[in-house]
Amino acid sequence: MSVSKAPPPSSTAHLAIPASSTSTPASSATSPSVPRRSAALPPPSPVKISMQEHFAINVCPGPILPIPQISDFFPRFHDYPCTPPPPREKKILKEETFNGDTEGLGYRDVERRESNDGDREETVDSDDDETYLGTLDFNLLFDADNNCLHCTIHKAKGLKAMDSNGLADPYVKLHLLPGASKANKLRTKTLKNTLNPVWNETLMYHGITSADMTTKTLRLCVCDMDRLGRNEFIGEVRVALKKLRVGENKRYHMGLERIAQNKEMNNQMVEPGAVVAEEERGRILVSLCYNTEKSSLLVGIIRCAHLAAMDSNGYSDPFVKITLQPDMGKKSKNKTTVKKKTLNPEFNEEFSYEVAPDQLAKKTLEISVWDYDLGMSNDFIGGVELGINASGQRLKHWFECLKNKGKKVEYWHTLTQQGAPTSDKPD
Repeated sequence: MSVSKAPPPSSTAHLAIPASSTSTPASSATSPSVPRRSAALPPPSPVKISMQEHFAINVCPGPILPIPQISDFFPRFHDYPCTPPPPREKKILKEETFNGDTEGLGYRDVERRESNDGDREETVDSDDDETYLGTLDFNLLFDADNNCLHCTIHKAKGLKAMDSNGLADPYVKLHLLPGASKANKLRTKTLKNTLNPVWNETLMYHGITSADMTTKTLRLCVCDMDRLGRNEFIGEVRVALKKLRVGENKRYHMGLERIAQNKEMNNQMVEPGAVVAEEERGRILVSLCYNTEKSSLLVGIIRCAHLAAMDSNGYSDPFVKITLQPDMGKKSKNKTTVKKKTLNPEFNEEFSYEVAPDQLAKKTLEISVWDYDLGMSNDFIGGVELGINASGQRLKHWFECLKNKGKKVEYWHTLTQQGAPTSDKPD
């Protein structure tokens, strides 16, 4: 399609709309400034323009400017929270509305664009909005008597919006580094549609020794839960536990960061069935008490912590077997219930063995932790032996039980692979 028009002036040939060639004689006669064209001159040649130029001339008569920000056309993409710019900035905008890059835009458009930039700078307190992800408030307390690390997650503030509605569904996930990720993973509940969540939850790590506090680092990761896809990472903070004093309830207020993830260094993921270091097999909390009235030894299996993963899903189905040696009868063997899909099982089960006081010192208590497999041989996770032939913490635990009859003595013990049986037949 083409349109015939008279040749426009050279300075505005691509924008000016040419005069109509069908002007009436009355208009030409009454206009003295327009000279009468000689009949001998040929008619002007028509100018052909494309359809794109035709619509550009009719629709966009002014200079074509780039889109300043997508939020000018889609308000739901505005930065959150939205607050108006300070009055001083508005005054400057009024004076510079039609200067520089804002030429051709109305005052309201420029004010909206500049106010969005001001909101981002005011909220994040940085020129780069990607560097601000929010802040996290939490408390840490190390209880050396009970070998527990208490992590109280209070709240987060100013989190980065991760959903299309400008909000997020945040939760906090905790890891102890280095170590197997699923063995020491704790997490808070998920709060819906908020950028300023308040949890006030206390999460506990059991089986943490003073030696762990000198080598471990606590990682607190804030994520956004997504039911239809993968959960999104918002930011994280890390605290070296060696800086935390015993019994000190320390408050932290830290800004979230995006730290490069390195699975080999941070998580040290353990393949199922692989041979791992001794301290990574896990720990078990055992209580011993000799009842003089009933002439029996009470063995309590309270809980395990940070067990090695033996199944393909990264977890285990642990249970504990207890055997009092050298008696090999059925009365000397007991086992706990099976806890499904966990690396930090809590049993709270107690077993009784009838032993004379003069024979107790000659006994050895064998405790082993297994992963239950249906229809297959159970996998050995780790074990510990308590008795007169033990050493270190195990021997100390046994001596305190013999010395303080009638008193319950609890100790954490590290599981090892020493004396591991080849397999355990399924029941």
